[in-house]
Amino acid sequence: MTVTVSPAPPGRTSTGGAGTGTAGSGTAGSGALRALTAHRGRLIGVGTALALVLGGVFLGGGSWPGALAVDVSGPLGHSSDWIIDNRDSHPLFLYFFGHVSNIVVVSVRAVYLLLLAAGWAGVTAGVGLVAWRVAGVRLALASVAAFAACGLLGMWVPTMQTLALMVVAVAASVLLGGLLGLAAGLSDRMHRLLRPVLDTMQVLPAFAYLLPVVLVFGIGVPAAVLATVVYAAPPMARLTALGLRGADPGVMEAAESLGATGRQRLLTARLPLARKELLLGINQSIMMALGMAVIASVIGAGGLGDRVYQALASVDVGAALAAGTPVVLLAVVLDRVTAAAGRRIGTAPDPRAKLGRVVALVVTAAVALAGHVSGRLSWPAAWTVDVAGPVNTAVDWMTGHLYSGVPVVGGTADWAGRFTTWVLNPLRDGLQWLPWWAVLLGVGALALLIGTWRTAATAVLAMAAIGVLGVWGPALDTLSQVLAAVSVTLLLGVTLGIAAARRDRLGRALRPVLDVFQTLPQFVYLIPVVALFGVGRAPAVAAAVVYALPAVVRITAQGVRAVDPAALESARSLGATGRQQLFHVQLPLARPALLLAVNQGVVLVLAVVVIGGLVGGGALGYDAVFGLARGDLATGLVAGAAMVCLGLTLDRVTQPTERRDLTAKGA
Repeated sequence: MTVTVSPAPPGRTSTGGAGTGTAGSGTAGSGALRALTAHRGRLIGVGTALALVLGGVFLGGGSWPGALAVDVSGPLGHSSDWIIDNRDSHPLFLYFFGHVSNIVVVSVRAVYLLLLAAGWAGVTAGVGLVAWRVAGVRLALASVAAFAACGLLGMWVPTMQTLALMVVAVAASVLLGGLLGLAAGLSDRMHRLLRPVLDTMQVLPAFAYLLPVVLVFGIGVPAAVLATVVYAAPPMARLTALGLRGADPGVMEAAESLGATGRQRLLTARLPLARKELLLGINQSIMMALGMAVIASVIGAGGLGDRVYQALASVDVGAALAAGTPVVLLAVVLDRVTAAAGRRIGTAPDPRAKLGRVVALVVTAAVALAGHVSGRLSWPAAWTVDVAGPVNTAVDWMTGHLYSGVPVVGGTADWAGRFTTWVLNPLRDGLQWLPWWAVLLGVGALALLIGTWRTAATAVLAMAAIGVLGVWGPALDTLSQVLAAVSVTLLLGVTLGIAAARRDRLGRALRPVLDVFQTLPQFVYLIPVVALFGVGRAPAVAAAVVYALPAVVRITAQGVRAVDPAALESARSLGATGRQQLFHVQLPLARPALLLAVNQGVVLVLAVVVIGGLVGGGALGYDAVFGLARGDLATGLVAGAAMVCLGLTLDRVTQPTERRDLTAKGA
């Protein structure tokens, strides 16, 4: 029999002496670190409880102390006054911002005039032919029907205004995001610098983007376009960097071995390999730009968003629906066409593609010329359908029959009132009753449970900044709405996601519904809830739930489906029931996806809860809307900064970060 003796690891010996001492100390250190890691949650809980006791003894209770708040309204008011006074004379505005503003105005006007010159027939034919070349006959017919519906609703001119703004904003977003993504994809240092910036921008509510550009460019199209660009560029930058950094190393090494220069490797290898990510970035930029273009109507974007905003302001649900439907149709068409183009990447090229493009261009030009000659460029007034009247009639009927007094179940107004009385008010009052230091302590403890010390410090500092800005009460009011909406969203979304993952028929039935709901701009969700619930905080929460629900359902279903089949088979072989498999195998293994669902639900809910200020949501959303509407930029900017801090806090508290394995590090 042969005995094999394995060599001792470095720093240790197989016998006693000094080597034994080294091994013992390493084992002791490793065991201590392992024990600390195993009891991390308990240590945080004990530390939090001790800090609560000490805080109650030495700090007492109460809201954010006035001595720790800074009144920034004066400096912000002086700054805004200086900008307004010098907007027509200072060189920075004359030779930089002024030229940027002029370029934006000229570009949007040029695209708008081109669309008007093509006429309704030329635009509709062009859209249909592009969809046909990219995705086939079915999507082409759907695209033609969508644009025809915009005309039938009497919204052709506002649709063209929104489309013109969209074209310019998306082009600028793709250009800016592509350049940033190119820099991050080719440079590790730039990637490290841009990553936290893009992470932060991803969690900011859309309203927060409106305030800085209004301060510099004033109310109008330039501010709306530039706010849209800032909002829509990060997805393009992130996906471009992802595609470039994920290029196949073998292909890149082969290109380098053939003597290709850095520029040649970029153009012939990296960019072609990243085509799918680039097109996905364009798709995401289009969808975000469309949503932001509607929200930007608050600062003078015009188009469909302005019609929706004015209708919501006067609680004219019929007019809001008539203007909101084309927004939905535009979103669905643009999403489907760009997604179909992405699916075609990597397939065999069609030898007739060039001929098809020429035919599409010729047919579009011919149809546009025919409309120009016949003098029928505008959508015929006789071909419009008034839906506002019937919709308002239906809303009046709902108000009289469904708002209250419904036997057994009560009316929608009763539901909204009870939700406000039993959930929103106690939650808001409870948060505002908590001592300020207890809120900061809770935020830090939650962030530390799933993240690192750096994550916890960021969350606490962001929350403390809200108090320093002097909007602690309104921020906690907004937080109460977010928590209520997230609770309902997770209850419904996780349940539906689990059911969709475990029942294929339900998953197939939900897929088209989720696809449509995920393409709708945030503004549109306010229309049905106003029709059902009126105005107030409960409708804002309801809109947030509907907006965030599709993402939570999708992520949950994907996480449950991705569980290793071998683990399920082992559980079945041991006699586990379906319920036991779900709670003891699938959900624990799907924990990362569930945490991501929570994070995305929180971020999406916050985005709509803030916009809910337009329909009586109050709190920070109301302050932002009031500041924009009244020209009180100090109030608006403070509310916007508080939104940013609240979004950053909620993201850090709900987004798990990778922690180093202390056991491995100490071993």
